[in-house]
Amino acid sequence: MKRTTIFIDEAIEADLHALARRQQRPVAAVVREAVEQYVVAERQAGSPRPGFVAIGRSGVGDTAERHEDLLFADLAPHGGAGAGRRLPTSARWPATARTARSRR
Repeated sequence: MKRTTIFIDEAIEADLHALARRQQRPVAAVVREAVEQYVVAERQAGSPRPGFVAIGRSGVGDTAERHEDLLFADLAPHGGAGAGRRLPTSARWPATARTARSRR
């Protein structure tokens, strides 16, 4: 099991402790049972997936398999062809005061 912390209203906490005393069970056991029942009910209800799923859908099916080719297409490892090419100024990080001094 994993330990976790939750924040609940004081009134709910009082009711939770009273319920645990009546059932002669630890508060943690009552909370675990309630959370489990809630999660199972939500799973069975077929809760919709989060709204951000597939937000970046490109229509290209092999992007995950080709991610390195796509990301590093213009870079050459270890001084190969294309090494030493500099990014356009607009694509570089802005110079900080420290880097500006070191270039003088």
